[in-house]
Parts: sequence; structure tokens; C-alpha cells
Amino acid sequence: MTNKYEKGRIIKALAGFYYIDDGKTVHQCRARGKFRKQDIKPVVGDFVEFQKGNHGDGYLMKILERKNVLKRPPIANIDQALLVFSRKEPDFSSVLLDKFLLLIEHHDITPVIIISKMDIQGDDHIMDYIHDYRNAGYQVIESSVRNNQGIEEIKALFKDKVTVITGQSGVGKSSLLNALDINLQLETSEISQALGRGRHTTRHVELMNLYDGYVADTPGFSSLELEMDPVEAAVAYHDFATLSYQCKFKGCLHDSEPNCAVKHAVEENKIAKERYEHYLSMLHEIKKRKEHFYD
Repeated sequence: MTNKYEKGRIIKALAGFYYIDDGKTVHQCRARGKFRKQDIKPVVGDFVEFQKGNHGDGYLMKILERKNVLKRPPIANIDQALLVFSRKEPDFSSVLLDKFLLLIEHHDITPVIIISKMDIQGDDHIMDYIHDYRNAGYQVIESSVRNNQGIEEIKALFKDKVTVITGQSGVGKSSLLNALDINLQLETSEISQALGRGRHTTRHVELMNLYDGYVADTPGFSSLELEMDPVEAAVAYHDFATLSYQCKFKGCLHDSEPNCAVKHAVEENKIAKERYEHYLSMLHEIKKRKEHFYD
């Protein structure tokens, strides 16, 4: 029997409608009731099968397998996250960046660290941090909207990918987006006015075309809760995951266990001590949360 359904990706979900891009056209669809019965909610980024409407709305029939999914903001099948942190105003926060990296890598999303406001000088050890993160295998881009620094390098990241942009509050994410594409300023304000965003509590996620890829226009990460097990946290960072194969004990948490490859790497200055200390703090937070859950 021939499958009469079309395939596409949800690029917007709003007021009970799902807008599905099949590569040529965007179709407005409603979801079948079976999703509510199965307690499955389609989200932006989902690859789906849908039935075209003859004279109106189509129907979303099936959600295809997800590579990953975030709860807040609700979005699926993300390829990469641009984590924007400023050099100054506000001051660079390595503890917050390390938390973002743990969450992002846990969801199998490739992080790219963007250090904004590099035109603001100061004795802030930012180059030491940049060296440490690059040494750990992360891509770090130094940027300045004022000097157009790093903008072309960032533009090249979007092709054929779904990207979320998040990070520290007040770092200039909007300014960065508008520097990447001057037309976004108009589109963003028009969307905001149409939805009454700011005046009401309407918050939605949408995928926008940018440099042959999609960028998620999201309300931001409303939660940074570490919803994972200690064993998952121990292998969330890509370099910790690689080293964990050399640990003496399977399921090593890189905490109090002997013959731990991660701890050896810290001692040999191959992993920044501060980053490891942040990991331990988050590990203890995860353990406490788990204990509280089972109390």
C-alpha cells in the first residue's frame, strides 16, 4: 500500500496550528487527536509525516524519530548551539558557560562559544579562558558587533544546520543577530507586534531561514535545570566522555574514584582546574536532586 503522506519539518507552532516546510511550500496543519492520547506533543524542529488539505488545513499524522529534544524552549533535532557570552558588560561567567556546555552536550548538540564585546578592553583574563576552551576542543569565536569582528566566521556556521542562539543575559544576542542579517531587525519587530509579544505572555518558537540553514527564534532558555543522572553528567562533556574509557571503574563519576583519567588530566593541566571544579559542583547538584526525588 502506497504511503500518501508527505514529509516535512515543523518550522512554527502557534495557536494549535503547525506550519510544516516540505522544502518547497509551508503547509498549515492541525495535529490528529491521537497525539494527545499518546501524550506526545509535536514541537518545532520535528520531522513529520502530514496529509495535505484539499481546500484548507492539512493534518499532522506522524512524528518521525528525533535526534534530540529540549523541553524549555520546546524544540527538536538541533544541530548546534551558539553560546553567546560577553567579555564585559556583563562580565564573562565561566561557571554559567560550563553549565550551558554540560546541558548542550548532554543533548548531543554541538556547542560553539561566541565571546561578544571583544572591543571592550580590560584585565579580565579572557584570553586565558579562550585558550582553555579551545584546548578542550571547543570552537571559540571572538566577536564584536561594533568592529564587525567574527561576523563572517559566524555566518559560515549556519549552512545546512538548525541552530539555537542562547547564553548569558544582556550579552547582545539581538545585536549579533541584526549584525548577521540587517533584515532580521524588521522581521523580528513585525513578528513581535503581530503576536503582541511583550504586551502579553505569548511566547513561541520559530525556525527562520538564515544563510542556507535555520536559526531558532526562541524566547530563550527559561530553565537551566540539570535533568540528567550523575552517570550521564560524567560523560556529557565530549573530552570527559573520551577520557572515561581510560578510567579504572566503569561508570566513573570523576569524583572520589581512584585511577580516574579525568582527574589525571586535571593534574597534568590538560583540563582546566576551574572547569573541573564547576563540573564537581554540578555533579553534587544532580546527586542532591536525585536524592530529593527519591525521598
